[in-house]
Amino acid sequence: MSFKIGFRTVKTAVAVSAAIAAAGFLQLEFYVSSAIITILCVQHSRQKSLQSARDRFFACMLSIPFSFVFFEGFGYHPPVIGALLLVFIPLTVMLKINEGIVTSTVILLHIYAFGHMTAAVVFNEIGLVVIGISAALLVNLYMPGLERQLALQKETIEARFKHLLIDVVLSLRDGNPCWKEADLFHTAHLIKEAQKLAAREQENHFGRSDDSFCAYFDQAEQKLAALRRFLDVVPLHESNEELADWIESFSYGSEIKDGKPPQPARLLLAIWEMNQFMGQHLR
Repeated sequence: MSFKIGFRTVKTAVAVSAAIAAAGFLQLEFYVSSAIITILCVQHSRQKSLQSARDRFFACMLSIPFSFVFFEGFGYHPPVIGALLLVFIPLTVMLKINEGIVTSTVILLHIYAFGHMTAAVVFNEIGLVVIGISAALLVNLYMPGLERQLALQKETIEARFKHLLIDVVLSLRDGNPCWKEADLFHTAHLIKEAQKLAAREQENHFGRSDDSFCAYFDQAEQKLAALRRFLDVVPLHESNEELADWIESFSYGSEIKDGKPPQPARLLLAIWEMNQFMGQHLR
């Protein structure tokens, strides 16, 4: 296993250092705890980071009045912490801010450690939260574009479809199946990974309506499902020159002669047409 430092790791390290330095400069109590909030808020996309920051901020703000009611009302004792969490955690889940459970627990434990609740204590905890979240949001303003990586994955998936169709043609000509089930699983895995990456790229650009990569990979998933159905029905162990010629000429035959790769839309459309052809000729 190779040792690798990712870009998100670098951003987290920078944000943690900045948060601790800022909280320490302001002489906040438990200033190193701002790093915990920062680490949890640095996400893989701007949208995820904002959602995480929002949930953690509201959860932390909610933990302060809860701490006041429980600790000032029942005392600063360990069983009171347990009782507080029994009420507080289900409430955060109900409000759909449960991502902030860890950070808000840190805040209420700080208040417990103080042993009293004053305006200075409240401002201290709010300061830790604001600094921790701000540091994470600042480093997440920069997100490297994923277009090049997505384009490479698109080319890889197109090549996988081409390879699968060639195997289908050879199987139909020879009457000897030469494609492997593992090829389908591998292609499906590539599509799933590409869909995740495309979704992340879209989350990094607010208000952008261009979702061409998402649409392409969703279409590729549908076409792979159609190809699976085709392979389940067509008897590849029997020679079928007519079907083989049709698939070859439609999907890649003429373009291979010119030394050019198949066009993506044409290649994917071929799979749908194969199912239509199959329904007409294999009844």
